Amino acid sequence: MEPIVQTFVIVAYLLTLGVLAVFGAHRTALLFLYLRHRNERTSPRSRYSEAELPRVTVQLPMFNEMCVARRLIDAAARIDYPRDKLEIQVLDDSTDATAHIARNRCEALRNQGVAISYFHRQDRTGYKAGALGAGLKHATGELVVIFDADFVPGPEIVRELAHFFTDPGVGMVQARWEHLNPDQSLLTRCQAMLLDGHFAIEHGARYRSGRFFNFNGTAGMWRKAAIMGAGGWQHDTITEDMDLSYRAQLAGWKFVYAPEISVPAELPSDMSSFKSQQNRWAKGSAQTARKLLGRIMRAPVPFEVKSEACFHLTNNVAYVFLLVLAMLQLPNMLIRRQMAHPALLLLDVPLFLATCGSVAAFYLVAHRDLRGGWTGAIKWLPVMMALGIGLAVNNGRAVLAGLFGGDVEFVRTPKRGDAHEDGAASIARYRGRWSWHNTIELAFALYCVLTLLTAITTQSWASIPFVLLFSAGFLYVGATSLYEGLRLGPRQSVAELGEQAPSTHSSPSPQSMLS
Repeated sequence: MEPIVQTFVIVAYLLTLGVLAVFGAHRTALLFLYLRHRNERTSPRSRYSEAELPRVTVQLPMFNEMCVARRLIDAAARIDYPRDKLEIQVLDDSTDATAHIARNRCEALRNQGVAISYFHRQDRTGYKAGALGAGLKHATGELVVIFDADFVPGPEIVRELAHFFTDPGVGMVQARWEHLNPDQSLLTRCQAMLLDGHFAIEHGARYRSGRFFNFNGTAGMWRKAAIMGAGGWQHDTITEDMDLSYRAQLAGWKFVYAPEISVPAELPSDMSSFKSQQNRWAKGSAQTARKLLGRIMRAPVPFEVKSEACFHLTNNVAYVFLLVLAMLQLPNMLIRRQMAHPALLLLDVPLFLATCGSVAAFYLVAHRDLRGGWTGAIKWLPVMMALGIGLAVNNGRAVLAGLFGGDVEFVRTPKRGDAHEDGAASIARYRGRWSWHNTIELAFALYCVLTLLTAITTQSWASIPFVLLFSAGFLYVGATSLYEGLRLGPRQSVAELGEQAPSTHSSPSPQSMLS
C-alpha cells in the first residue's frame, strides 16, 4: 500500500475517533452538570386551590393502534380531575379497526358522563402534528396534556402537572417516562437503560443548568398559549415535539422537567419496531437541526445554551462516524503493524476512553440513581453499548436523510399492548417488513467479525475489546432483524397496510367531532 494511502487511512481513523471523543466529552460534561445539581428537586412554586384549577384538554393522538387504543382511552377516563374542567380528545387518524374500537369506547364513556370527544381524520396531512393541531382548534382547555398510544397515565397525572402552571411564564412541563415491560427481553432491558440515561441525566442536566431541553412528544403538559405563541404544531420535520420545543423556548417560554412525576409506557418488543422508532428520532433531530440551528445561533441567548443546543440537535451525527470507524478499523490495524513507530497506537487510548468511558459512566450513574445499585447496570451495559453501535446503519442513514432529504413522512412505532386479547392477527398486522438496509447491517457484521479474527491472529490485543463490541452490535441487530423477517415472512409497511385497510368498519366523515 502506498505511503500516502497509509497516512490517509491513519489520519482519517484518528480524526473519526477524535470526533466521537468530542461527543463523548460532551456526554461527560452533561454527567458533571447532572451531578452538580443531583440533589435538587422539582416542585411547583405554588399550588392551585380546587376552585382555581385551570381547564385541561387531554389529547390522545393515535394511528392504527388497535392493540392499545382501549387501554389508553380507559386510562384517560380514570384521570382524577374536576369533571367540569377536564375534556378528553381522541385524535384518531386510523385506517383500520382502531377507528371502530376507539369510537365505540368514546361513545360508551360519554354515556357514563365522561367529557370525551372522538375526532377522526381521513386526510392525514401533517401526521401526528396535523392531528394535534386539528384537535387544538377545538380544545377548550387552557392547558393541554398529550399521551401517545403506548402510555398508561395514572389518575393523578393531570393534577401533578397542572400546579407548575401557577407560574405564568411556564410553557411546558415534561414528566419522566417509566416502563411497562422492561424485563420482557434483552432488547427491552437495553431500551430501558437508554431511556433512563436520557431522562435522568440529559433532561436533568439541561433543565437544572438552564439549558434548553425538549418536550418528548408525550407525557407532558403545555400551556395552549405557548403552543400558539411559538407558531403552533408544524409538520416540516418528523419530530414535531422537538421543533416546537425549541421555538417555544426561543420565544421566551420556560420549560420544567419534573422527574419525580412519571408515566409508564410500553417499550417496543421487536427489533423492527425499535429500529423504526430510532430511525424517526434520529432523522427528526437532524431535520430540526437543519431548520432551527441557524436561528438558535443568532438568538440572544447565552453561549452555553447555544452550544448545548448544537450538541443536542447534532448528537445523532455520531452514528455516521461510527460507520466510518467500523470500516477503517481493519486497514488501520494492518497498516499500523507495518509502521516503524507502533507507539502511535497509544493515541487510541485516550480517545477510546473518552468515547466508551463516558458512555459507561453516563448509564451507570443513571441506573444507580433511578433503580438503585450498580449490579444490574454493569450486567447489561456491554449489551446496551453493542446495541447502540449496531444501530449505526439504521440511524446513520436516518441522519443523512434528515440533513439532506426532504421526506417528512411520519412512520409510527407498532405497539403490542395486550395483543393476546385481540389474537395473533392483530399482532401480525403491525409488523414491519424486511428493509434493504438490514442487508448492510449483516455486511457490517461479517466485516467486523473478519476484523476481530484479524486482531486475534495478529495479536492486536488492545483492539480486541473495541472490535468485539462492533462485531456483537452489528451481529445482534442484523441477525435479529433477519430472524424476525424469516420467522414472520414478508410483511407490508404500516403505511401500505393503512392504504389497503379493509373498510369493514364505517368511519365518521372527515374532520368530524363527536360532541
